[in-house]
Amino acid sequence: MIEHADGTRTPLIDASVHIFFPSNKDLRAVLREPFKSRGFPDYEMDWYGAPGGEYAPNAEGPDGQYPGSDPEVVAHELFSKRGVDVAVLHPMGRGIMPDRHLGSALHAAHNEMMVSRWLDSEKFGDRFRGTIRVNPDDIAGAVREVERWRDHPRVVQLGIPLQSRELYGKPQFWPLWEAAVDANLPVAVHIEVGSGVASPPTPSGNTRTYEQYVGFMALNYLYHQMNMIAEGVFERFAGLKFVWADGAADFLTPFVWRMDCFGRPHLEQTPWAPRIPSDYLADHVYFVQGSLDGPPRDAEFAGEWFGFTGKDDMVMFGSSYPHWQSADVRNLPAALSAEQREKLCWRNASGLYGIDIAVGSGAQ
Repeated sequence: MIEHADGTRTPLIDASVHIFFPSNKDLRAVLREPFKSRGFPDYEMDWYGAPGGEYAPNAEGPDGQYPGSDPEVVAHELFSKRGVDVAVLHPMGRGIMPDRHLGSALHAAHNEMMVSRWLDSEKFGDRFRGTIRVNPDDIAGAVREVERWRDHPRVVQLGIPLQSRELYGKPQFWPLWEAAVDANLPVAVHIEVGSGVASPPTPSGNTRTYEQYVGFMALNYLYHQMNMIAEGVFERFAGLKFVWADGAADFLTPFVWRMDCFGRPHLEQTPWAPRIPSDYLADHVYFVQGSLDGPPRDAEFAGEWFGFTGKDDMVMFGSSYPHWQSADVRNLPAALSAEQREKLCWRNASGLYGIDIAVGSGAQ
């Protein structure tokens, strides 16, 4: 429960908390052979490191463990200091591996770690929800992983990397989306950390600086989303819900206006997706809003902009803890209405993930 500047109090679901193994050695202890002995990138083997460091101060564990790897530290920061009632965990992986079997093994190890150490924790488990990581480069393995974890009561979504080598609307991914719908689990797409064989962050190649990378990388969700609409994915899978978990909801309105403008006269080219593109957004598309998106805090038009294209029904707050830009929900734009603020802080996430905020949390 948090208190806003105007004195009102609101429950809080943090829809994006990143968790990690304490070390590669610890990860290898969970892996089985032959993958245990294989080489794979560390979390920070990334082309673009944040100039001031990737993580927030004091995010390490008591013995210097990797940030976001100690449930006690994370729980204290979120529940005791930030007023979070329920946190949705999203394990950070290594991206797409050249060997899809190694990639699937790494994802499975992250899932084992999250469930055993976080979701099943006697002390904090009732306030954590989990994202099961699956490998979109190995559809059969991904579907098996969905089947393995779909019935865990605290698993609320699947997670895949934004840096795919193919657009997610293409038919090779459809069996995974079908499995997600059958399991009643949304699919969350997040920029991966440790780089695998990802494509460049822009269609025109690699940017020079971290500033350019972090400013434009999330734009890649648009290519996936526009392709999914054009390929009829949301028409085919009526229950499919996608969460663009690395922000960029502020891009949505102008780009969907353009897609409507160019798509409206040419719907005969996509008979499998007969509606106007923007009609496929509601109940299918969601975003996690951090500290890097949208109008500044003091912008008078922030509430109006948030309402365009129905974004106020799509966006959920996510801190991205323990990363450096870890957002504080008390810094929301002042121009948001009370209803918009409630949706952002907890209502949208509660509805999407089936979280009863009054049960197993500190909210009253």
